[in-house]
Amino acid sequence: MATDISNESDIQLLVNTFYDRVKQDETIGYIFQQAIGEDWSHHLPIMYRFWGTILLHVEGYKGNVINKHIELDKKIPLEKEHFNRWLQLWEGTVDDLFAGEVANEAKNRASLMLHLISMKVEWARLGKSIL
Repeated sequence: MATDISNESDIQLLVNTFYDRVKQDETIGYIFQQAIGEDWSHHLPIMYRFWGTILLHVEGYKGNVINKHIELDKKIPLEKEHFNRWLQLWEGTVDDLFAGEVANEAKNRASLMLHLISMKVEWARLGKSIL
């Protein structure tokens, strides 16, 4: 029986498993390959802090997720199918590893962020303010 996400080790397991799947994915793997390359030693700790802040309320993430994706979109166009596949992989990874309130929150927050980021990326393409 799966347990809930409860500590930083759980966050690391979730993030590592998710990105292992992303790297192999035909729909979005190439985006991460181009953006990050082979050395994930910088990106993974950022993701640990990001999800730790969101799910465990551990201070540590300082960044602007929206601006990072807007900048990425200028180099590699991020389309609806990319966002949808990212969410599908995230939710599947959460469900495969965990069950409980925090696991459900991980899926809910990812969905909310996906919609916000995709909207802001689209607005930036149209020259609209993202604020």
